Amino acid sequence: MQTLRLSCSWFWVDIRLNTLNGRWVASADLPDGPSVGVGSTPREAITESLEGFEGVIDELLASAPDELLEPSAIG
Repeated sequence: MQTLRLSCSWFWVDIRLNTLNGRWVASADLPDGPSVGVGSTPREAITESLEGFEGVIDELLASAPDELLEPSAIG
């Protein structure tokens, strides 16, 4: 399991990322509780888990390690 802290101009979000049966699973800490995202790439899973932060998702993703968000990233 990988743990990331993504940040934007006014807050940060902790993300837990793992692979399960060839799929990526991400869990983000939202104010109302955890949000889970699943995808075929880390980017898809993280983006889905961040849906509660509409409007700043791109800024949060910009703080993630580039190699993690590349389409070829594998578990």
